[in-house]
Amino acid sequence: MTENADIYRIKKDNREIILVGTAHISQASKELVRQTIETETPDTVCVELDEGRLASIKDPDRWKKTDLRQIIKNKQLGTLIANLVLGSYQKRMGDQTGVKPGAELKEAVDVAEAAGHELVLADRDIKITLKRTWACTPWYRKLSLLGGLFGSIFDKTEVSEEELAKIKEQDALNSMMQEFGKTFPEVKQVLIDERDQFLASKIKNAPGDKVVAVVGAGHMRGIASIIEEEKELPSEESISIIPKGAPIWKIIGWAIPIAIIASIIAVGVHAGAEKAGALSLQWAMLTGGGAMLGTIIAGGHPLTILVALVAAPFTGLTPLIGVGFFTALTQVYMRPPRVSEMETLSDDIWQVKRWWKNRVTRVILCFLCPGIPAIIGKILAIFNIYQAL
Repeated sequence: MTENADIYRIKKDNREIILVGTAHISQASKELVRQTIETETPDTVCVELDEGRLASIKDPDRWKKTDLRQIIKNKQLGTLIANLVLGSYQKRMGDQTGVKPGAELKEAVDVAEAAGHELVLADRDIKITLKRTWACTPWYRKLSLLGGLFGSIFDKTEVSEEELAKIKEQDALNSMMQEFGKTFPEVKQVLIDERDQFLASKIKNAPGDKVVAVVGAGHMRGIASIIEEEKELPSEESISIIPKGAPIWKIIGWAIPIAIIASIIAVGVHAGAEKAGALSLQWAMLTGGGAMLGTIIAGGHPLTILVALVAAPFTGLTPLIGVGFFTALTQVYMRPPRVSEMETLSDDIWQVKRWWKNRVTRVILCFLCPGIPAIIGKILAIFNIYQAL
């Protein structure tokens, strides 16, 4: 049952669930959340947050203490980059409306805690969501997805409170989600549909006879439909597992380097060790030289450039790790970010000219830039080996 576009009431089995649909950078949403919780006095307040995002909202400076070395070692830099771009985009939009991203969620937490209502964090871990999104996206759509993500950096669109109100309209929002789903159905499945299911499960199982759930407007209709129609829900565990890649890609990933090594050995047997040595040197210079060029473009430390030259010939022979892992790790050790650069990072990322001035973004560049020229060098080296055969 709806009373306005932003509130949806569900009454079932002597329980009442009140869904509050919000925009994450809207002052009106923040005020609506406080008013609804104070008026309804629920037993439980559910919020579209996980533990990590709640900690970030409560301590906005927490991420500035991020240990980039550990993130790189744990192979989480890609997740950090996606989080950074998405978070910075919301922050920039929030700056235009004068509201911090997630202010309405923090408001829900603050009001609930102050009034003594039970608090339920209803969202799935954001790291799992991002990893599932990437794992479930076919390889041929990943470039488009990355292009759209980084294309948002150059989007100068300004959004007012009036435009936010239009965006939050259910019909328009659902239409937008449907269009998005046509282009990236796997992404919509993970970002929207699965989270609708996860949120609905948490909200439905929340304790108390009256529950207020604060969720993004884009999730409200999906959650309401699931709860009202009592749709069968997958287990939380089943939609929190990171899918493993198809075995064929692992086979191909190892078959290529094995074929390269076997081909060089075969050339050595038939044309002599000198020819095999020349092909090996070409491999090292083309892959290492390409990675070195990319690192120079990224503004890497001299030692980082040397590491790119040395590491790329070896990383090119394994699907397990890329040269960017070593270059980023070396860069962060040689030029660790300053506290001031962590503080300005969310603003610097929107100004391309500052990417080479901020040490955090330079680490990211040292992670991303060596890979493509190293791959080009690898292709050229494989072509030379093919010709020798």
